[in-house]
Amino acid sequence: MGTPMVTTTDAALAAGCGDRAGGFPKRLSAMLGAARGRITLLDARIRTMMAEPERGAATAEYAVVLVAATGFAGLLVALLKSDAVRGLLTNIVRQALNT
Repeated sequence: MGTPMVTTTDAALAAGCGDRAGGFPKRLSAMLGAARGRITLLDARIRTMMAEPERGAATAEYAVVLVAATGFAGLLVALLKSDAVRGLLTNIVRQALNT
């Protein structure tokens, strides 16, 4: 078959640059460990936030809904008391009773 070809990468590894290649798994392992630590902290924060939602939020939401409903009811009363709407409703009822 012949002798294998020696590449520049093989020569560089033989000359001592292999330490850099050996350091990569260590750096990668350290980075993964740090990422796992951050993910664990993030998970703990999310679980803490979701464990007990704000108690006053429901009360505030009900208050907003009540204010909006009251405003809408006031608007409907004002519309129904207007002469134009009153005339339209009266005509609709008269037409329904005449047919």
